[in-house]
Amino acid sequence: MPFSTTGSKTELQAVNQILASVGQAPVTSIDTETITDQNGNSVTVVTNPDVAIAYDTLEEVSREVQGEGWTFNKEFDYPFTPNNNNQILWPNNVLQMDLSDNPKYASSYQEKDTVKRSGKLYDRRNHTFTWTETIYCDVTWFFTWEDLPSPIQDYITCRAAAIVSSRLVGDPAQYQILQQKEAYARAVAMEYECNQGDYSMFGYPREGTFYQSYQPYNTLQRY
Repeated sequence: MPFSTTGSKTELQAVNQILASVGQAPVTSIDTETITDQNGNSVTVVTNPDVAIAYDTLEEVSREVQGEGWTFNKEFDYPFTPNNNNQILWPNNVLQMDLSDNPKYASSYQEKDTVKRSGKLYDRRNHTFTWTETIYCDVTWFFTWEDLPSPIQDYITCRAAAIVSSRLVGDPAQYQILQQKEAYARAVAMEYECNQGDYSMFGYPREGTFYQSYQPYNTLQRY
């Protein structure tokens, strides 16, 4: 028989878990308002100060954890096509992006070295923003909260709770307890990662190749 879907933990649930961890009362909603900053830009802020700290910390930690690169948000050999100006814009939901090291493409990328600059992909070896063909990159994506796997959500929440405790309470005993829970949540997240990634002693599978033989030129480069 088919199973109903319950959905993942919401940001509100995560924020309330953080608040409960530091002895604060839960909230029924994350109330926000739009203000204008000193540069004239509209900014959405959380009105309740304690909730704002919990929510902002949750967002901060989510970006940090996803930036590590996990099976769920890391993608290899992803194609990027230049626009009409022969430039490749850096997507807002990309945390890391580098030219693919797949042997299928790597030989043609030896004379390129890419970084993010001015919101675009820049080749700092050839000093140019210009790209004349589709390139393939290894990408680490940033996902919204609802799209994160539950073990990753739990780890982010526990880590954020420990940080909020240090910012709001400052009780060493409480902080130590929350750190222990964070360590357990990370162990669960790593177990999930190992199961999903199908890793072996030679690394992870990639197009059926588990092991790349030793290449001396990667260790010694003589000019």
